[in-house]
Amino acid sequence: MPVKIRLQRHGKKGKPFYWIVAADARSKRDGKYLEKIGTYNPNTNPATIDLDVDGAVKWLQNGAQPTDTAKAILSYKGALLKNHLAGGVRKGALTEEQAETKFNAWLEEKATKINAKTDGLAKADADAKAKALEAEKAVNEARIAANTPEEVVAEEAPAAEADASNEEE
Repeated sequence: MPVKIRLQRHGKKGKPFYWIVAADARSKRDGKYLEKIGTYNPNTNPATIDLDVDGAVKWLQNGAQPTDTAKAILSYKGALLKNHLAGGVRKGALTEEQAETKFNAWLEEKATKINAKTDGLAKADADAKAKALEAEKAVNEARIAANTPEEVVAEEAPAAEADASNEEE
């Protein structure tokens, strides 16, 4: 039975949410699956991915073929790297400890990149809010400045007329 690791769509119209599943290749997209490996939410920035890396590696070692999108997600979370390192351990190229060390180093590097992106997005959001606030303050000041002369002119006009009538007498 050919097995695929693929995405199974859930969520509502316009707000997709996916389960990452191992399923028979002949089953429907949202149909019966063998095992749920994780979830993928593209609605957040950056996208939220929860993945059982060991479960994905187990299915990959048993011959499951990931779809293109599932392959990108597995690569992003390190399942393909872990599978590659496990192959190296089986062949005797490196020990289990060396493979674990390499995988953990890769995870730490990936976490720093993700944190940097999240911090950058938060900073950009804060800058955009500050810029919008400054623009709003400028508009409000311009509105106040535009309203003030009319009121001052309206108050000064009767006083000017009274002065003019006093000078004529």
